Amino acid sequence: MIIKIANLSEGVHNLSFDEDVSEIGLSEPFHGTCKVDVKLSKSHSQIVLDAELNLDANYQCDRCGSIYKAKVKNSYQMVYLFGKEPEGDDEFNLTYLPVDADKINIVNDVRDYALLAIPMKKLCKDDCRGLCPKCGKDLNEGDCHCTKDELDPRWAPLEKLKNKLNN
Repeated sequence: MIIKIANLSEGVHNLSFDEDVSEIGLSEPFHGTCKVDVKLSKSHSQIVLDAELNLDANYQCDRCGSIYKAKVKNSYQMVYLFGKEPEGDDEFNLTYLPVDADKINIVNDVRDYALLAIPMKKLCKDDCRGLCPKCGKDLNEGDCHCTKDELDPRWAPLEKLKNKLNN
């Protein structure tokens, strides 16, 4: 995903890329193609790049263990300034380009932001009930016939709080 900026006029430019996920260094859980829509605003001394990523992924639910498909979306903004980088400048999302730069490679940024879009908790649906801790039955398919044990009395105050919040 290389953007040629050498003879690009000042103003706003819209670009789209479709790359196979393996071409940008992504593997499981991603599959298929990565679609990137870029809005590039170029001026004399800087380029502001706004990118939106769209990918497909297969995740394993953290509660029930089932495999499900998900659309992964993320966006980011990067500012490119022409000139020499000042010492000690570690700005995030700010890159300095040589004055004679003729292209920008966004593959690394796209890969990084795709990986950042993976959710911390992967759930097949928001109300996933998970598995029974005794028999392992998927509770999304129905209740199991396991007996409920007595609650440890040390957990009673939390059970009261839970019931109070649910009502």
